[in-house]
Amino acid sequence: MSIVSGFKSLPRLVQIILLLIPGVNWVTELLVRGSAFLHGKGLQQVLFLILAILPTSIILGWADLIWCLLFKHLILT
Repeated sequence: MSIVSGFKSLPRLVQIILLLIPGVNWVTELLVRGSAFLHGKGLQQVLFLILAILPTSIILGWADLIWCLLFKHLILT
């Protein structure tokens, strides 16, 4: 089971809590996006993995929190 499917199978409350805590949010994003890149090999996964590493990850983290509230997964995973 990949990390992406593991994250998607978590209850929504747990997903939101993981994305609310700043340090945990960053680690969660790196793990999920890295796993999506390894399994998907798409250009979008590479771009979002790079964005998650850069200082823009704070903005991406909040966007992912809102996206997760609406659709129960991270943006483009």
